[in-house]
This record gives sequence, C-alpha cells and structure tokens, in this order.
Amino acid sequence: MDTKQTIGWNLRRLRVERGLSQERLALEANIDRSYVGRVERGEENVTVATLEAFALVLSVGVAALFQEIGPHEGKPKPLRSGRKPKGKN
Repeated sequence: MDTKQTIGWNLRRLRVERGLSQERLALEANIDRSYVGRVERGEENVTVATLEAFALVLSVGVAALFQEIGPHEGKPKPLRSGRKPKGKN
C-alpha cells in the first residue's frame, strides 16, 4: 500500500472510530468535504498543514495517520447512515 493510501485508510479508521462524518471532520478542520473523501480514497497528496488539521480534530499525533496497515486488516466500516437519534428530554 502506498503512503497516500495508508494516510487515507488511517484517516477513515480514526474518523469512524470517533463517530465523525466526513462533513463534520471537514468543517472542524476547515477543509472542503470533497477533499476529505479524496484523501480517504488515496487520491490526494496531503500537505503537512492538512495532516496537522486532521490530527488536531481527531485528537491524535500526525504519526497516527502514517500507521502501517496489517495484511489482514479489512477496510474500516462506514458510519451508520442517517441522523443520530435525538436525546430524550
């Protein structure tokens, strides 16, 4: 797996673990949502500033985005679609 794909895979994994949509991650990192999708698909060369923005929102070090992917690790599952249920008052 090349570096762009590794970063994208880790970005998606961390984003989903935290329950963030691409839109929410993009909003909090001040980045276009479609760009987040392209990064997750390994289609973009990401700048250090963008990596720092992602890491800050995800509360991880930049190095977490470069974590090697094991040969048997499957693609991170997507978030459940639809809106979150409203809390009971």
